Amino acid sequence: MSNTDVEMQGSAMRSGSTQSPYALIAALGIGQICAWGSLYYSFPLIAEAMMAELGWSKTDVYGAATIGLILAGFLAYPVGVAVDKGHGRALMGGASLMAGILLALWSQVDNLIGFYLLVAGLGALQAAALYEPAFAVMARRVGPGRARAGITAITLWGGFASTVFIPLVQFLLNHWGWRDALLVLAVINGLVCAVAYFGFIRPEKDAIHFSHADIGHVLTTDKQEVRAAFQKPVFWLLMLALTAYAGAFTAFTFHMYPLLLEGGLTTSNVVWAIATIGPAQVGGRILISIFGSGTSMRRIGVFVVAVFPLVFIVLAIQPSSMWVIVAVCIAYGASNGIFTIVRGLVVPEMLSRRAYGAINGLLTFPSTLARALAPVAAALLWSTTMSYDVVVWAIVACAVVLAFSFWLAAWTSRQANELAMQPTEVAITRPSARQAPPG
Repeated sequence: MSNTDVEMQGSAMRSGSTQSPYALIAALGIGQICAWGSLYYSFPLIAEAMMAELGWSKTDVYGAATIGLILAGFLAYPVGVAVDKGHGRALMGGASLMAGILLALWSQVDNLIGFYLLVAGLGALQAAALYEPAFAVMARRVGPGRARAGITAITLWGGFASTVFIPLVQFLLNHWGWRDALLVLAVINGLVCAVAYFGFIRPEKDAIHFSHADIGHVLTTDKQEVRAAFQKPVFWLLMLALTAYAGAFTAFTFHMYPLLLEGGLTTSNVVWAIATIGPAQVGGRILISIFGSGTSMRRIGVFVVAVFPLVFIVLAIQPSSMWVIVAVCIAYGASNGIFTIVRGLVVPEMLSRRAYGAINGLLTFPSTLARALAPVAAALLWSTTMSYDVVVWAIVACAVVLAFSFWLAAWTSRQANELAMQPTEVAITRPSARQAPPG
């Protein structure tokens, strides 16, 4: 941590500006439930209803979502920079209002071109509505070094998104159809999310305003930190790890239902097994918040990434026991929930306590592209053999890359920290050892 960082956070703590921002955490948490639920988890349900009514193919419908996620990848860095500059309130609130408008327009669509434009726009807005900008807003409010508790709490809220919105959207589809369901989602974004963000993201309370550093100097230093990050092996290793994680996570998420059915489970057993993942995610985050508060994210990450290859290797072996599948889903869910926190905190712990939004945006850029392309790639792999065997082993390969690259990043960052301390020790000890005797 630089002297300026220490001064900034110390002044903020003395002023009381960073004490217990419970209202902001609750607002961001509620916003994450609604944003993930309406912009991410609801899409497959609404897409199926649209295809049944309009006669569009799965490739047509999911192609629009892929384009949107690619756009979100390109927007990740500028969104991070904007939050670093104090525009988180306008950015997240404005994105929620825009999402409400696009969802309302989607409810009236009848042609494929209009659908592509609207859904691609909604996908792009995810860059300003999901975890990354929320994490950056929290880091700016309390300082990156003190953001751990807030980021953990936000992920606890967000973990309930699928639990709340999948039943809600299914209820709306059953009783009113997909068009009215989209109108309800539009209102949720335009009112709940927008009010939460505009009402509780208060840039004037950010830690940066309670330091003695000049704002222009801070932004210049942020640019220097971004350039310096490119020169660190840790940056590239973390980027590789997060990209491999995104590919494995998204491919499995979109294909777990048919994958488990192909393994011989009944439909009811598959649904029950998948239903354990959400609570396991929340449970993993709660365990970390209770028992891991004094443990570094580097150490937690080193442990949790080892679980992913084991989980997918067990699935690749195709166990016949339902209880083994449930145990695998619980282990996967808990590990995934914990790793969401890890990826939100590796920047201040392993790279830099400055320019959080910008550096995190750069790290997640290829991850967003992987999220966009992984479902299609998995489908193409399946079509080559008409079996999920090759798909699962491809996911295993991604999990292995995730584990080894994160381990290397953790080891490299630890070595860099130890080397950074050595010059100070040398400067203290060498002069006295070499000092000539008086006279």
